[in-house]
Amino acid sequence: MNEMERFRGLPSVEPREMIGLWTGRGIPSGHPLDGVLENLGWFGKRFSAQMRADALLFRGGEKRLFAIDPAWIPLRLALRFHKIGRTRAASNLFSYLLRRLRAKGPVASLKAVPFQGVTSAAMVYDAQPIVDHFRKIDDNRLMGAMVIEGDERVYFFELERVEEV
Repeated sequence: MNEMERFRGLPSVEPREMIGLWTGRGIPSGHPLDGVLENLGWFGKRFSAQMRADALLFRGGEKRLFAIDPAWIPLRLALRFHKIGRTRAASNLFSYLLRRLRAKGPVASLKAVPFQGVTSAAMVYDAQPIVDHFRKIDDNRLMGAMVIEGDERVYFFELERVEEV
């Protein structure tokens, strides 16, 4: 079973069920971004009761999380030169730039959106043509499918609920 079949077989999740902090990890599926976020120190996502989201949380030291603003990410370049994103040099540069990329507040909205024939929670980015669609694995785990407008490839990831850091 491929990842899209697995995703389609999972039940929908309501946006309100997602409020809180989630740690993430990519699910290897042949997408150009496989391994890139982990290499850069991705922690996960945070969803607020106002249905807003910190879309990209990164570790900034032992107990600090930084929400970055994806508006700064040159998406088409990142997809084109994805191999660089898995290098030590990229990791070092990103850790240096982390504070400069910091978001001034939430950068996405959480809402119910139809995808693959099912309406479920989705995170719609404010400044990028990206929607993360979610399905429920169990009460504390979600599967995500990141869709970039104009690109038929889907990046899959898993989120697991955690206590605040």
